Amino acid sequence: MNIRTAKCDDSEQIRQIYNHEVLNSMATLDLIPRSELAQRVWMDEHQGVHTVIVATEGDQVIGFASISPYRPRPGYSSTVENSIYVHKDHRGKHVGTKLLLALIDEAGRLGFHSIIARVVATQSSSIELHRRCRFEVIGVEREVGRKFGQWIDIALLQLLL
Repeated sequence: MNIRTAKCDDSEQIRQIYNHEVLNSMATLDLIPRSELAQRVWMDEHQGVHTVIVATEGDQVIGFASISPYRPRPGYSSTVENSIYVHKDHRGKHVGTKLLLALIDEAGRLGFHSIIARVVATQSSSIELHRRCRFEVIGVEREVGRKFGQWIDIALLQLLL
């Protein structure tokens, strides 16, 4: 497995991984699969300090992680929010751990001070992944989302770099 910064050529494979989660899980609260155009816009927004990294095997993207702005106001610029998605056929193989550790290193190298993770509270594997990587649970937002006819709590986790 190789971990590297995403390239434009990775865009479609990233979109496929993400859209599978949109349609089949509560890993994201998006309800509509991302279009090719929306994916290109997302990739453009994740150049520079708000980056995307991928895990690959050969030429296949098997997972990706990104850092995004936490809030739009300038006073929040030292904090980012992370996202991690692993292809369904590659879970349980430490892909998420390797991606998150690489993302933490990159965020520190880029000078960020804090990383926030917002995780559906029932996604215990994602919460445990973050905890193993030194994130602390700092709160729960109750019933702030809705998907598949269910109210969804969001766990907030934070890592100070």
